[in-house]
Amino acid sequence: MQCYEFEVDEASSKKRLDVFLSENLPEISRSRLKKLIDENRVVVNSKFRPAGYKVRVKEKIEFQVPPLEKPEATSENIPLDIIFEDEHLLAINKPAGMVVHPGPGHSTGTLVNALLYHCNDLSGIGGVERPGIVHRLDKETSGLVLVAKTEAAHKVLADKFKNREIKKEYLAFVKGNVKNDNGSINSPIGRHKTQRKKMDTRGDHERQACTQYEVLQRCKNWTYLKLRPETGRTHQIRVHLASLHHPVIGDKLYGGKNPNSGVLKLSRHALHAHHLGLNHPISGTPLSLSSNLPIDMENFLQSHKEIT
Repeated sequence: MQCYEFEVDEASSKKRLDVFLSENLPEISRSRLKKLIDENRVVVNSKFRPAGYKVRVKEKIEFQVPPLEKPEATSENIPLDIIFEDEHLLAINKPAGMVVHPGPGHSTGTLVNALLYHCNDLSGIGGVERPGIVHRLDKETSGLVLVAKTEAAHKVLADKFKNREIKKEYLAFVKGNVKNDNGSINSPIGRHKTQRKKMDTRGDHERQACTQYEVLQRCKNWTYLKLRPETGRTHQIRVHLASLHHPVIGDKLYGGKNPNSGVLKLSRHALHAHHLGLNHPISGTPLSLSSNLPIDMENFLQSHKEIT
């Protein structure tokens, strides 16, 4: 159980209690914070207060957050598209629609469930909830995912991602015609101020983020891009492209009210993790791992590649 304690400053005075907590704890959803308040787990100057209570300067807020009940992952015989494998490392081509690890609403059918079946002794490497996982892709993003099969490999890979030593390339179809042939998007990213499932370039607790892009092809009302994220913020590529008013085609979270308007609909957002470049975590041998466009994106490209 995690304990928190805050003192209200002048800038936060008169804010709702649930808003104050949400702004100071972006890692906890606002709905969960409200539930904690409703369950009388939050006290303000030793008194229980409702979610709509307006906090005051120098008030002391204390509460405890019980751990979430995490589903225990079970092994499932789910076919994997394996790009590379040895005794330390596994590279998977994840299909769109597959969640990486179990969570609320996704206790089965995840990549972790498949990995536990494929690698019998994977449990516990890097943590029991996300065995072997060192990075993630969003559910609707397809492409390459690295998996550590040993603790030694997990530690090295985690450090490599943290130190930005792994080169990542993505392919994306975006709405509209991107003007410049290449460029760099340097906009910090933080949690959206009101929609807590979203990230934003004007969000709370922003962190530096950079994405390089290159136009591969301009089509009638959309653009085919190669992208190289230099940092690894949540939803980074999707947020950065939306900030340029060129959201990823089919992006239901960042593409506006009509994420497929003006183009043929895709059942998911058109983003694919295409390439990973790294040195092997144990041997140090250079690895260049690639995954071609999946069939849905390839079909879209062939059907809508009219040059402007």
